[in-house]
Amino acid sequence: MKRSFALVVMLASGFALSAAAQTLPAPAAEAPAGPAKVAVIAFQVAVAQTNEGQRDFADLQKKYAPKEAELKAASDEIESLTKQLQAQADTLSDDQKAAKAKIIDDKTKQAKRELEDAQEAMNQEMQELYNSVATKVYDVLNDYATKEGYTLVLDVAQQQNPVLYAAESTNITKAVIEAYNVKSGVPAPPAPPASAAPAQSAPRTLAPKPATH
Repeated sequence: MKRSFALVVMLASGFALSAAAQTLPAPAAEAPAGPAKVAVIAFQVAVAQTNEGQRDFADLQKKYAPKEAELKAASDEIESLTKQLQAQADTLSDDQKAAKAKIIDDKTKQAKRELEDAQEAMNQEMQELYNSVATKVYDVLNDYATKEGYTLVLDVAQQQNPVLYAAESTNITKAVIEAYNVKSGVPAPPAPPASAAPAQSAPRTLAPKPATH
């Protein structure tokens, strides 16, 4: 229970996002005649940075905030009880110490079960969220690549991608994000308060782990 609920859920959801990315369809458009025109994109980054992706993930974080607070309170209680038991070790009988230790153990097991249930539930919702946005971003990418005459688009966000170098001019990640935002009509999320610490604002963005799709 030392690790924060938000961090644990973020790590777990990253694996779900990676798996979800594998469901994307393969390109079906025929390559136009003429010289090859290649582009690169960080696909999962594009999904993460769309206005819709940021909005939906922020909503999901808000939904699980009460459970996060509940688990934080349980963790604090367990820590407090543990310190009390350690401080009273010399004054308590063996039976009393055993009884208090059992209470701590029961609370720890309960908190662990609740954390695992919350992780599983948020993982499932995260996967559904990512699938929904990623499929639509892919459609925009396909339209954009066709319109711009690209014959090949490589995903540099893949864990084992073959791209060793790519000129910035070939990176269409930002262009696809902008095209998607226009098509979706979802406004940009409000900027976080200037006083917000980076460590607190980081979990609010959808940031899946690189994976093939």
